[in-house]
Amino acid sequence: MSLKISIIKETQPHEQRVAASPETVKKLTALGCTITIETSAGEGSSITDDMFKGAGAKIAANAESALKTADIILKVQAPNDAELKFMKKGALVTALFDPHKNGALIELCAKTGLQTFSMELVPRISRAQSMDVLSSQSNLAGYKAVLDAATEYGKAMPMMMTAAGTVPPAKVFVMGAGVAGLQAIATAKRLGAVVSATDVRPAAKEQVESLGGTFVAVEDDEFKEAETASGYAKQMSAAYQKKQTALIEKHIANQDIVITTALIPGRPAPELITEAMVKSMKPGSVIVDLAVENGGNCAPSKPGEIVEKHNVKVLGHLNVPSRLAASTSLLYAKNLLNLLTLVIDKESGKLNIDWDDEIIQGITLTKDGKVIHPNFTTKELLAKSPSAKTESKKTPREKAAPKKTTTKKPAAKKKTATKTTTSKTA
Repeated sequence: MSLKISIIKETQPHEQRVAASPETVKKLTALGCTITIETSAGEGSSITDDMFKGAGAKIAANAESALKTADIILKVQAPNDAELKFMKKGALVTALFDPHKNGALIELCAKTGLQTFSMELVPRISRAQSMDVLSSQSNLAGYKAVLDAATEYGKAMPMMMTAAGTVPPAKVFVMGAGVAGLQAIATAKRLGAVVSATDVRPAAKEQVESLGGTFVAVEDDEFKEAETASGYAKQMSAAYQKKQTALIEKHIANQDIVITTALIPGRPAPELITEAMVKSMKPGSVIVDLAVENGGNCAPSKPGEIVEKHNVKVLGHLNVPSRLAASTSLLYAKNLLNLLTLVIDKESGKLNIDWDDEIIQGITLTKDGKVIHPNFTTKELLAKSPSAKTESKKTPREKAAPKKTTTKKPAAKKKTATKTTTSKTA
């Protein structure tokens, strides 16, 4: 019997993406799989039911009929409680689980007997690059951030020389030179802006300059050692942060557009732009906060709103990748396809998961009724559940402190906490 793979319509607010494309449906069908897609699942991504049927998929009338016999379920967002009830025990669910925030849901998946893969956790290794969802989605988020900024900015981006005079180019400053930041730099440069960027990782300097941007950072001895072996930024000392902040304060006052992208896994996003910095900017300037859903990099930013503060617009759009759903869905679907080719045997067409594979170990949350990911044990999940969000964002370490005095496993807890202090950019 062939593997049954199901894709349903996303129901989370602001989510327009879908976890399949006509291309991936064709390739999965060629592997011997039967593909079922809930009706209208692709409408937010400009993919019709007829397009999916033409690629070989069956169309289900609702989520229940699509899910009840599925061996593999592909989603963008994590499933909700209602959807879990339709899934059979032992099914493999692959989605963006956002495990740092969804502890209770992951526990429920384990109790339900589901096997779950979280695509945010794909290891940053060469063999897994084609499955790296964070990169594929952040790339387009960085591009969209510049377009959103240009829309709200009341002046032209490139320098224009006319008979009536010269229009100067916009000055764009990108904070964080990860995937989203680098694409923002490239896009702003293509639009004719004068671009600068900052990042605490030394390797970022060459990347920024290769795209035509100017690198802004305090380049002292601490800066030269500010990167972990895995390529993420280390937590910098208070002394360095003070010097860097002073430099940024001076630089940001002369910028027209600022785009922030800094995130720390499992913790609130770091505040990079204070209200005083916003006040120092020229009237009509624009800030795009790509980290707004995780606490935000800019003090005045609000999720889902465009805030005007001190004559500066601060954009806090939600789910920016979904604002380009027709493109991001194609990339996300391809990421999933590349993962499935790793776990589906080409000869037999059956599921054949190598649980010792580095990629599989990195993304597996639940298996055999248990939460097995080392970073998301039951105690870790309770600490990261939505109820924990009520605690102060400025003192995230305080949540773990009481546990260190009441358990005999403080070393493992401390190791996890240290790991999450490294930051990365989207």
